[in-house]
Parts: sequence; C-alpha cells; structure tokens
Amino acid sequence: MRIVLVGPPGAGKGTQAAYLAKNLSIPHISTGDLFRANISQGTDLGKQARSFMDAGQLVPDEVTIGMAKDRMAQPDAEGGFLLDGFPRNVGQAEALDATLSGKGVALDAVLDLEVPEDEVVKRIAGRRICRNDSAHVFHVTYNPPKTDGVCDECGGELYQRGDDSEETVRTRLEVYHRETEPIIDHYRAQGLVVTISALGKVTEVTERAMDALKQSQG
Repeated sequence: MRIVLVGPPGAGKGTQAAYLAKNLSIPHISTGDLFRANISQGTDLGKQARSFMDAGQLVPDEVTIGMAKDRMAQPDAEGGFLLDGFPRNVGQAEALDATLSGKGVALDAVLDLEVPEDEVVKRIAGRRICRNDSAHVFHVTYNPPKTDGVCDECGGELYQRGDDSEETVRTRLEVYHRETEPIIDHYRAQGLVVTISALGKVTEVTERAMDALKQSQG
C-alpha cells in the first residue's frame, strides 16, 4: 500500500506510522528522517537543506520533494510506503501526485488522524522531559512521575521544552490549519481520505487505522 499519514501536531503520527508500517510491511518514510539522512550522508540535497537551515530559513519545497522522490525510488519502497510529514502543503501534494503518476502508480489512502484541538494542547503542553536524558519523557496527566518534577529513571530534573508551551502549540496548530490541512481536501476530492479518531490507547488507534484502511480497499 501507498499511504500518506496526516494529522495535527500531537496526533501521534510518528507512533502510529511505526506500528502501521510494521503491520503492513512497508517502509516508514518521515520528513525528519529524510533530512537527517541526507544531511549526515552529505548528499547534494542534504547540503542544500543544511545551507537554508543554517541561515535560519525554511527549506524550499523542491528540496524536500527531491529527498522524498529519491527515498521512494529505493528498492524497499517499490511495493509501497507510508509517508509521515510529507506532503506538508498542497504544492508538495501535487508534486507527489505527479511523481507517482509518472511511475504509473497512485496512492491507496490518506489516513487522517483526528484529534480535538484542546486534546492536542493537553498532550503536548503536558509533556515533561528529563534534563539528564531526553529519552525519559513523562506527562503530567497521562504518565506522571512518582515525584513531581523528578525523573523516575535517574532522579534528574523534569522540564517543559519551550516548543511544548501552550502558546507555541497553538501557533503550531495555526500553521497546520493554514498550510497542511488543505491537503485533506485535495485528497478528499480524489476519494482517498480515511478519517479516524486518534483518541484512546496507541494499540486501539492502530487497530482502528488498520480496519479503516482495509475497508477503504473494499
């Protein structure tokens, strides 16, 4: 299957992408991984991306599209893939459509993870990270530490990252609504959108997603 995963920040896209890709035996292609791989490997596209990032500028669509096209052309993606974080806007979606059409293939589904805005804020703004080890992550509501402000694993101080503040989360949501959400309508016009609730346990959302994808294929 060829799937695009879309949803607001805090919807759990990265977590669901990993589970779904494993269940469907297709590679999980995330924008973050594409950037890290190209930059670390010193590819031409990676060097271009790095130059914009170092200058504090947004990486142009054509660079991101180029990275995605290269990754989708690799052997493990011939039978399908799950795109996470790409396309991020309608221009990228149109480029993806053209790329796949040129190969004589098409997307099978666009999985839209739906989460109420207040829940997104609650999920992200409630995160607390250990200063000693960023892999130690807690949540004031869903996974609170035994002692407030103290990491259960190593005793380090727990803090809220600047980009996890409620104000920043709401700004990120505005950007999502303005730039990324329109791709849902773009793909809905093609009959590809499958919307599910991303509320509940991770396993419940994965099961819900798998069922919805199967139904979308008839």
